[in-house]
Parts: sequence; C-alpha cells; structure tokens
Amino acid sequence: MKTFFKTVFFFLFFVGTFYSNAQEKFGGLALYTVRDDMGKDAKATLQAVADAGYINIEAAGYKDGKYYNMTPADFKNLLAQLGLNPISTHHSAVTLDNADTMFADAKAAGFTYFVVPIPPMGLFKYDAKTQTLGMTGGAANLAKILTTLGEKCDKAGLKLLYHNHDFEFKKDKDGIITIDYLLENINPKYVNFQMDLYWVIKAGADPVAYFKKYPNRFKIWHVKDMDDQGRFAPVGNGHIDFSRILANKKLSGMEYYMVEQDKTFNMTPLEAIKVSHKGLKKIGFK
Repeated sequence: MKTFFKTVFFFLFFVGTFYSNAQEKFGGLALYTVRDDMGKDAKATLQAVADAGYINIEAAGYKDGKYYNMTPADFKNLLAQLGLNPISTHHSAVTLDNADTMFADAKAAGFTYFVVPIPPMGLFKYDAKTQTLGMTGGAANLAKILTTLGEKCDKAGLKLLYHNHDFEFKKDKDGIITIDYLLENINPKYVNFQMDLYWVIKAGADPVAYFKKYPNRFKIWHVKDMDDQGRFAPVGNGHIDFSRILANKKLSGMEYYMVEQDKTFNMTPLEAIKVSHKGLKKIGFK
C-alpha cells in the first residue's frame, strides 16, 4: 500500500509540474531580436526561445525562398517539434513582382500574418550620420503599394500588416502624418497594422489615443521597453507604461504580441529575452 501511495504521489507531482510548466508558456518573440544567434545555429536558438517560455514566433530571416536556410516546410516542422507556433513573418524585400512567391512560401511555413516592416521597394531611408529613419515617395504612394500587396496577400490566404517606426507618426514635408493617412485611406479588409509600441512613444505619440481613434486596426504589437537614455530595453526594465496600454488590448484589435529588442546592452539577446519574458508575466501579458 505504501508503494502504491508513493507511486500516486510521484505521478501527481509529475502531472502538476507538467501543467505548471505548460502554463508558463505564453507570449511571442520576434526572431529579429536573436538574429545573430539564428544565423549561427537556428535549431539551438529556437530551443532556447522555447525554453525561455515563448510559444509564438515572428520570423525575420527569409532569403532565396528559405527561412533561416530551411525550406518553408522544414522550418514549419522544426517549429512544431519545439512546440512553437509560426504567427507572423517580416519581409523587407517584398515587391509587387516577388510578392506572390513570398506569400506562397509564408503560407507553406504556416504563418498567418505577412508583415511589411518598412516602406518597401526602395522607399525606406536611413541617415547613418543622424541615425534617423524616413521614407520617400509620400504617404499616398505607400498606401497604393500596400493596398496592392494586401489584395494579393488576401488571395494567398494570408493577412497583411504594416509595421511602423517613428517617422510615420511625424508630419512629412507636405504636412501629412503618414500613419494617419494609411489608416484612413486603406481598406482594413486588405491591410492592417503591427504597432511597435517603442517607436510610437519615441515619436511622441500615444498608442492608446490611436486605439481610440482607429479601433481594431492593430492586430499585433511589438513590445520592447525604453530606458532612461531612450534606448531599447528588456520588457519591464524601462519606463513605458505597458499596463495602461495592455488595458486597451481589446480596443486595439490586438490578437498577438511579440517581444522585440533591436539591440541589447549589457547582456546578450538570449539573456534579454529571458528578462523580457519575466517582465511580461509581471505586467500581466498572457
């Protein structure tokens, strides 16, 4: 009888531990954060991402028809083996000519969202001297390109999102706030948005104000904190009021969120994602 109860005890302990660990698996990670590690050993890095507690991923490593040197099918299978879900994928090199091929590969890899991370087709500009981001061509031109891509994306069975930086929230030379123009002039059936919370705040704008003005348009958030120097920081290690933003999740239309840290300071990216995951839990992200 003692042996029986001992066996039952260890069984219940195992089950309890399993479910406890399973409950710790939440949230998403933009693999751009660990891009260097992914380039060295994608499988080991993805295992580390899973071990850190993440369950959803956003890719940022597509080239020549492959994700991190794997076919879309092989990449999808690896994620499944590790218990990770392919949610979104960034494609900065998308054009009107190569879009159909990229959409087909994204679909084969199991992604739901196809994200245009910068103004495509040579419109994005970066001034290394001043370290400022910008674009050429104007908001109307960008809206036209995104609409065409969105229509193609819809036909491929995917959902198109546009990802912001700070410049879209500032007036351009014509006095137009690009993000407002896009939100007001693009059909949400074809194009919605991935809001990078850091860059919105960097621009001096308020995410919640945008949720109220343009509800249900921001399907994925990029979550990264800002330190006292204005630099990227792990979630919870900066001064962004994520609790206030999270309270308006439903209004925004957010379905997924992805931790992203473009650059880490005083710690490696793999260390930073662990800190961010703990921060997510403390703030109340699920």
